[in-house]
Amino acid sequence: MPHLDVAHFLGLLAAMLAAAKLAGALARWAGQPAVLGELAAGVVLGTSIVGLVDPTNETVYILAQTGVVLLLFETGLATDLRELLRAGAAAAAVAVVGVGLSFSLGYAACRLLGVGGLAAIVAGASLTATSVGITARVLSDLGRLGDPEARVIVGAAVLDDVLGLAILAVVAGLTRGQETSAVGVAETAAMAFGFLAAALLLGDLLVPPLFRLVGRVARPGTAPGLAVLLAFGLAWLAARAGSAAIIGAFAAGLLLRAAPQAPEIERGVAHLGHFFVPLFFVSVGAAVDVRLLNPMDRANGRTLLVGGVLVVAAVAAKLLAGYAPVWFRGRKPVIGVGMVPRGEVSLLVAQLGLGSGVIDQGLFSAVTLMVMATTLVSPPWLKLLLGPKHPDERPPERRGFEELVGEP
Repeated sequence: MPHLDVAHFLGLLAAMLAAAKLAGALARWAGQPAVLGELAAGVVLGTSIVGLVDPTNETVYILAQTGVVLLLFETGLATDLRELLRAGAAAAAVAVVGVGLSFSLGYAACRLLGVGGLAAIVAGASLTATSVGITARVLSDLGRLGDPEARVIVGAAVLDDVLGLAILAVVAGLTRGQETSAVGVAETAAMAFGFLAAALLLGDLLVPPLFRLVGRVARPGTAPGLAVLLAFGLAWLAARAGSAAIIGAFAAGLLLRAAPQAPEIERGVAHLGHFFVPLFFVSVGAAVDVRLLNPMDRANGRTLLVGGVLVVAAVAAKLLAGYAPVWFRGRKPVIGVGMVPRGEVSLLVAQLGLGSGVIDQGLFSAVTLMVMATTLVSPPWLKLLLGPKHPDERPPERRGFEELVGEP
């Protein structure tokens, strides 16, 4: 039997969860997303301060990656492709222009600052995806989900996440040493979209009848368990097919959104997420070396410069994207600000680059600084632009997802 200090592991797990929950609650009390608190808890517990959490530890890594799979599974459950299509050309224009500008500005800025080609690709990719959970929650709290601008924001943010997952799959291939030419990138992207399309087509034939049968004969609690089994299975298949595991988990969520047991499944996954997802954000925060962000140390000037430039690029790209649908008569600055916050996909890209050795601790810390800054600035900015709160319009089906990603 292999040697394993179970008591040490349990103590570490308790410390990570306690710190994440406490810091998340403090962040919500301050009117900010709980993910900021969980990241901060990881920074404190990480090797550069307390030294309790080592993100390279195999056990911590596996627990964190399990949280990622559950997070993307729940993202799929919360994604309504029909609503996305109804958002129309305006949302598509905002999403495509925002992703393109974010990547281009981030990549160009890093190259001008002397960052290597592949590392600059990872940094640029980390700027692309908007955090749909953060934006949707702020709009809900303000009672503005029915506004025309809100429909465009949410539709574009969901499409951003889909594009961001595809970009993540491309980055995963590049960090494994696949060809960085246009042909290599196109092949990796085609693999991601191809697997997603195949999973949706085949799953649409097989999954609904299976869950209708489960609804007739199974005991309560069976549907969430079977759903998680499907998510893990498709994640495994995606990884074996050469794509990213999260693509499979996302596809499983899309498939089960229309299942009769979808509310029960979402509640069950949210309960699991309360345990696993904070571990991911704590592990990401633990990888940040705060010594590299100390402005009093001249050696950190490059990291802070890159981080500051990435923040400017991230904000500017999404603000400009808000003006992409020139035919839209609503308030375009509101759309741009609503697209500013980055979140889970950005952190996934950065962690992938760090784990593979493509980016160093300095660039990883710069990207994490960008994520935290854009997430922090967006909610009050939106509140300022939108004005007084309207009656709460939050759709009940969103609440499980919001709890999972830890929004206030």
